[in-house]
Amino acid sequence: MKLIFNIEYHTVFGEELLLNHVVTGKDGEKKVSQYRMSTVDGQHWTYQMTKAKSAQNTVISYFYSVDCEGASRRQEWSTEIHRLELNAVKGTNYTIYDRWLEMPEDTYLYSSAFTECVNRRRTVIQQPTAFSKTVRVMVRAPQLRAHERLALVGRTDALGSWNTAKALPMYEHAHNEWTIDLHADSLVGNRMEFKFVAEGVAEDPLWEVGYNRTIELADMKEGDVAVYLLNQSFFEISNRRLAGTLVPVFSLRSKDSFGVGDFGDLKKMIDWVSTTGQRVLQVLPINDTTITHTWTDSYPYSCISVFALHPQYADFTRLPKLKSVKLRKAFEEKRRELNSLSQLDYEQVNEVKTAYLKELFAQEGTQVLASADFKKFFTEAEQWLVPYARYCQLRDDYGTGDFSQWLDHRVWDEHERKQLSNPANQAFAGVAFYYYVQYILYTQMVGVHGYARSKGVILKGDIPIGVSRYGCDVWMEPRYFNLSGQAGAPPDDFSVNGQNWGFPTYNWEEMLKDGCAWWKRRFSNMQQFFDAYRIDHVLGFFRIWEIPIESVHGLLGQFAPAIGLNREEIEAYGLHFREERFLRPYITDEVVTRLFGERGAEVKQMYLKELQKGVYEIRSEYDTQRKVEAIFATRTGESDEKLREGLYALISDVLFVRDRKNPDLFHPRISVQHDYTYKALDEADQMAFNRIYDDYFYRRNNQFWYREAMKKLPRLIQATRMMTCAEDLGMVPDCVSWVMNELKILSLEIQSMPKEAFVRFSYLSRNPYRSVCTISSHDMPTLRQWWDEDADRTQLYYNTMLYRGGSAPHPLPGWLAREIIECHLVCPSMLCVVSIQDWLAIDEKLRLAEANAERINIPANPHHYWHYRMHVNIEDLTANVDFMENLKELIKKSGRY
Repeated sequence: MKLIFNIEYHTVFGEELLLNHVVTGKDGEKKVSQYRMSTVDGQHWTYQMTKAKSAQNTVISYFYSVDCEGASRRQEWSTEIHRLELNAVKGTNYTIYDRWLEMPEDTYLYSSAFTECVNRRRTVIQQPTAFSKTVRVMVRAPQLRAHERLALVGRTDALGSWNTAKALPMYEHAHNEWTIDLHADSLVGNRMEFKFVAEGVAEDPLWEVGYNRTIELADMKEGDVAVYLLNQSFFEISNRRLAGTLVPVFSLRSKDSFGVGDFGDLKKMIDWVSTTGQRVLQVLPINDTTITHTWTDSYPYSCISVFALHPQYADFTRLPKLKSVKLRKAFEEKRRELNSLSQLDYEQVNEVKTAYLKELFAQEGTQVLASADFKKFFTEAEQWLVPYARYCQLRDDYGTGDFSQWLDHRVWDEHERKQLSNPANQAFAGVAFYYYVQYILYTQMVGVHGYARSKGVILKGDIPIGVSRYGCDVWMEPRYFNLSGQAGAPPDDFSVNGQNWGFPTYNWEEMLKDGCAWWKRRFSNMQQFFDAYRIDHVLGFFRIWEIPIESVHGLLGQFAPAIGLNREEIEAYGLHFREERFLRPYITDEVVTRLFGERGAEVKQMYLKELQKGVYEIRSEYDTQRKVEAIFATRTGESDEKLREGLYALISDVLFVRDRKNPDLFHPRISVQHDYTYKALDEADQMAFNRIYDDYFYRRNNQFWYREAMKKLPRLIQATRMMTCAEDLGMVPDCVSWVMNELKILSLEIQSMPKEAFVRFSYLSRNPYRSVCTISSHDMPTLRQWWDEDADRTQLYYNTMLYRGGSAPHPLPGWLAREIIECHLVCPSMLCVVSIQDWLAIDEKLRLAEANAERINIPANPHHYWHYRMHVNIEDLTANVDFMENLKELIKKSGRY
């Protein structure tokens, strides 16, 4: 059998086109064979492949790429985008007329969020045809919704003579790609004229837009199959706009909960979302965060494993009952007690749920671990599961997650894998419990994911930008992380001192050596549970805010990577560089008085050393924020806290910070214009510094950061079929929008955090379609809290955004909360996701009386306790007819139902 591939693609001198044949082995591994194509003009490329004719249907998967002197320059949108069935019974020679496929503007319609949830259809391959000569037409029509089908109708009798009642049904053989085989002899002449129609849109089929299509058919012999891939079919079908809810899994509450939301509650929440006409349920990270077994582990963005799920989410109602009546009764009493609490008691819940799981493991573990399903799970998860289980065992044995204190186990020993994977080995018994728990969690979450798909609901997960410094990922593969720095964020509306998350930064140079394999595994693992995801702090893929390990606040950080300034460049702006003045705190009597007031004399005597009259430096024993933190660790009085914060401010009061890697390069200190070292400059030096500052932060690194992001994000986004959304808030350089537009990533739009310069509130009507609109995120005050935070701001919003006169009412009334949500729902954004607290705000009889109890996180507080829970059961919420009808009406009116 001969396969002749033809494609038009304009190349320049030195470039060649490659045909990449993809074969998937029995183990799921994909192998790519490359073939160099031929051309006579650099535009028309061809390749002939010989393949043995099989008695069974054979499928060829392939893609095209451009090669230049042995280096891959670019390739089509993603691998395996071309699919060719060799199922023509009499076909011996296939001639394929292809076209290069770029990433389309409507990429999201190819994501599993649409193909498996919103527009869910079953793909079907056309039954083999026995035509002596076959014309195969293939076209993509991603706009079609779940109940719609594609058909072909044309000029001749064989094509229905333009009568849509006689249109020929096509077959969706791959997601959004439709195909049909036609008998060449039935087509009159060598010119085929036709159009595509969408059936199921209304009573009458909907014609595609544009002129009639034509194909000039080549002469064909018996056994020939001519395959034509056509350009995409477009219809006058409006873009889908969907509504959704944001709620952390731990915040869910049902009558069956064990004091914390679990995967069973998540299933109930899917029902609630579906019943109200919503299509999206967004959650926070669900990975294991257990380091200390205390409430500080409640922080869901500090995971110890990007693969393991948190044991607290196990749904006990889906597990066998404990055989001991006494134990069952004791645990049931504890469940009722914990579930009656207004907020999550993280420590008690996890202690009791772990005890329950251990009892269940003693009862059921041997049987479960011997099952075929567990063995299949273990084989697929073994790469990360074995080190994770060993980490958990050592963490609990040593009583700390700080593996630097684990004597002979400071780094994962790959030699231990074999004995830890063998049930006959004693070492296996020591970690088997952790295998068992992860198997339970995996099984339950996969079930929840499948249930969401069956309901047409998109489960949207969250990918944290960082991992715990003392987690399993760092312990297992330390080469991927920089432990000498701390990841965070520069100052913003959330925190004037910046945010210090404490995470290690990524060693991207090492990660890129293996094509970001760790990230690809992470995304592939997440694909088992979700059909969309939010990239937390997408700016971290461009550059991360790296804070020195000796700092507590984020002000002394620098962007990494970034192009620092040398002395000559700084002086070229007109600022004479003085290291002793610009890289050290400039401390004078006036600075000390302003910062410390009446305690100024004490500060000078104990913490400072006088260099010359009225000018000081910090003593070496207090010259870093970590040193100061340690000294004040046991001093908790308000006066001492102010003194500590003053010393922190003094230490960070510098004009430039030295580059971490190159001591001859420097970075302007963020937000230094508010500090004394800047104010002490004369006007000319201030102006020169401002020019340096603006150029460095907003222009100098744009192209550099663009290239950094494009090394990473395309690999990760194309690793799965999940829909990609990103949190792109904060100090956002221009290059972020370039990359997000190029990769078709959904942005995050919050009206109170406009991206336009010199605008107090953004106009919802200007939201891009490819975006997620929300009122408040988990890091922000709820709508009710925000409304009462700043009366002047609220009044401005009330008058200019809601177009209402008079004084804004306080506290926020339910009818006005409803109006604000309605304004957001009618915006152009593809997704409008509202937090559960903001949904509840519209019903004054239902919502929580104390608005401040609804806050999930306070970013300025690194020690915040994440323990918010819904105050009403999901069952009772569903049974509240007035509230449910209110929501349905809102969503229907907005066109998102």
